[in-house]
Amino acid sequence: MAGGRIVVGVDGSAPSLKALKWAARQAAATGDTVQAVISWEYPASWATLMPGVPPEFDPEGLAEQILDETVSKALPPDQAAAVTLAVVGGNPSQALIDAAKGAELLVVGDRGRSGFKAAVLGSVSSNVSQHAPCPVVVVRGTVPGIPDVDETDEK
Repeated sequence: MAGGRIVVGVDGSAPSLKALKWAARQAAATGDTVQAVISWEYPASWATLMPGVPPEFDPEGLAEQILDETVSKALPPDQAAAVTLAVVGGNPSQALIDAAKGAELLVVGDRGRSGFKAAVLGSVSSNVSQHAPCPVVVVRGTVPGIPDVDETDEK
């Protein structure tokens, strides 16, 4: 269905760059739009710290910066300008599942930034594959027509 929405999870990792590139290429072929979503949350360990979170700690601002940089790095300016950006507070899996409501497709990389957290809690790609309200594409390894991140030109 042309004119739909493709949601892609972004965390700044190399797999999320590939997922974003794949989603943009798919959107160009189908006439859909791309919504890049990043989530943030305070580390659970900070809940026990006294006197609290330092005022300069801004996970939402950091997430927004990572999202902007990832979109700029992954896509040419004309494609990047067409991407809708969403910064969401909360668990990454749940943020993507919620964002995917009404979407044609949800796209994620095969692994993100946190190996230990993924090992303990389960990976985002695994969770969204099981619970998303739409089809899910997990972009793995090398994708034909999409250069590896270290092969792309730095801007």
